[in-house]
Amino acid sequence: MKALPWTKALEAIKTQVEQATGYQFNACLANLYRDGNDTVGWHSDDEPELGEQPVIASVSLGAERDFQMKHKSLSEKLTIPLKSGSLLTMSGETQNAWQHCLPRTKRVKSPRINLTFRRVFQ
Repeated sequence: MKALPWTKALEAIKTQVEQATGYQFNACLANLYRDGNDTVGWHSDDEPELGEQPVIASVSLGAERDFQMKHKSLSEKLTIPLKSGSLLTMSGETQNAWQHCLPRTKRVKSPRINLTFRRVFQ
């Protein structure tokens, strides 16, 4: 994928996210979920370029969706409703110990944009 320059609007959101979390970010991945049929399966954001303990700050805009997390070795599972305007931060051992997903749902008929801010190391 080709990186694009920060727009003024995205830069303003990034600044607010950095102030709220205390972390600095140099990349943003934007995803559009058109409705409840668009999903992302179980995964961890544990790519080497994100470092040993990545910090991911996720901003939700649009339709409310349930974000699910499950521990990799324990039977613990969490469901977190993400309303429009919400900020979810994953840090520390989160990516090493947990997986997360956005499951399919028939009740969501409108779109959601998810902005995930991260620090990418070259």
